[in-house]
This record gives sequence, structure tokens and C-alpha cells, in this order.
Amino acid sequence: MKLRVLIADDEHLSRERLTRFLRTEPGAEIVAECSSGTEALEAIRQQAPDVAFLDVRMPDLDAFGVLEALVGQRLPAIVLVTAFDHFALRAFEIEAVDYLLKPFDRQRLQRALRRVRQRLQIDRTRPDKPKAPEGFAYPQARHTPLERLTVRSSGRITLLKPAEIDWISAADNYVELHVGPKVLLLRVSIAALAGRLAEHRFARISRSILVNLDRIREIRSKSHGDYFVVLSTGTSLPGSRNYRLGLDSLLRTR
Repeated sequence: MKLRVLIADDEHLSRERLTRFLRTEPGAEIVAECSSGTEALEAIRQQAPDVAFLDVRMPDLDAFGVLEALVGQRLPAIVLVTAFDHFALRAFEIEAVDYLLKPFDRQRLQRALRRVRQRLQIDRTRPDKPKAPEGFAYPQARHTPLERLTVRSSGRITLLKPAEIDWISAADNYVELHVGPKVLLLRVSIAALAGRLAEHRFARISRSILVNLDRIREIRSKSHGDYFVVLSTGTSLPGSRNYRLGLDSLLRTR
């Protein structure tokens, strides 16, 4: 069975080692090598690999964040790769095919590939099986805070700390990061970011808007429970009554 493989790991040496192993395996074709979670997410959508080897800890989105952003879409077989054994339970919960603990040898990788082929044979008789159901939240994805976001544009890489962002808006399969007068585009769903930015004091005020709580200057009520959030920059953002209770609760803890 031919396997189209995606590799995602922020460590160059780890990617290089896995690539070297895979190139000696019959039928394995590497279709993408990624150094961050957002790169992996985009490559999975564009390349539709059979199997994705995902490092658990990566910049901007970890492996669980990548998977949460793909909810409702067809998934490749997932093999988690990490230097930490305490993610094993989460690997089981997301139905990962295997869990490779660094450093692993060629024989261990071959065992993982056998498991991948077995899973794919089963999935091909059940075409809906690789999809995660709508509303499914991958364990830990909502609770792993982001330390930084990596944004690539026009050959330039921008590293952002969450505290630098004023607010975030959804734009189809992307989000717009509003940083002062600048707007940066990042390919990830707003749902994938919401939980992981909560510990950095971000709150969702509608389905399409996340706000840095430390940028809020005032809240102006509208009719029917809706409202406007006014930021310290003067920007006014519409809020939905469905998110008002959670926002008020967070603001009381300031």
C-alpha cells in the first residue's frame, strides 16, 4: 500500500531523522514537511495525506490544536511524535494510530507504519470513520496555552506574543490578528485559538470575534441583550448576548 506522508515537527534534526527513515521505506512518499502547527494544518487540507506524523508540541498550534481545527473534515491516520510520555492518554483519546516516543529507531517506525496500513485498510471500508464529529473537542486542545504565534507572509516570519494582540476576527479558514494598526493573517480557525488563548485573558464576544480583555475600555449595551465592546484604541466591536455572561464573569476576575 502506497502511503502519502506528512511530517510536522518544529525541530529540524527531528524532521531530518524521520525523513531519512521514511525514504528507505517502500511505498512511503513524503508530500509535506512542516515546522509548525499552522503549516501542518494547511498542508493537511491541501495535500490530503494518508498519514500525518505530528509532533505534540509545536509553535502556534500543537498537535491537538491542529486536530481540533480539522473537526468535521476527513482526517489522515495520526501518529503522534513526542519526547514526553505523559501525552499517551490523550493519544488514545483522539484515536491516534500510534505514539512514537523520541528518540525512536527505524524498527519502531516500521511497526508504526504497519499499524497505519492496518488502520487505513479498515477505514477504507468505512469512509466516514476518519472524520471527527462536529462539536468534538480534542482533549487538551482547549487547555494548552499558546506562548507565541508564528505568522508567515511575503517571505517574512513574524513572532507574536498573545499579549501584543488587541483582538482577533474570523475570516473563512483564517483569522485576522489585529495588532495596533496592523492586521496579520493566520490560517487557523477561531475555535482552535479560543480555548488556547483563554489563559492569556482572551474572551469570545461573538462567534467570529476574540478580544484581549486587557484592551477593553468599556461595554455599551444595545437592545435585546447585544452590546458593543470599546477597546482602548477606540475600536468598537459588536458582541452577542450569547457570550455576554461569560464575558462579564471574566471581567469580574480582573
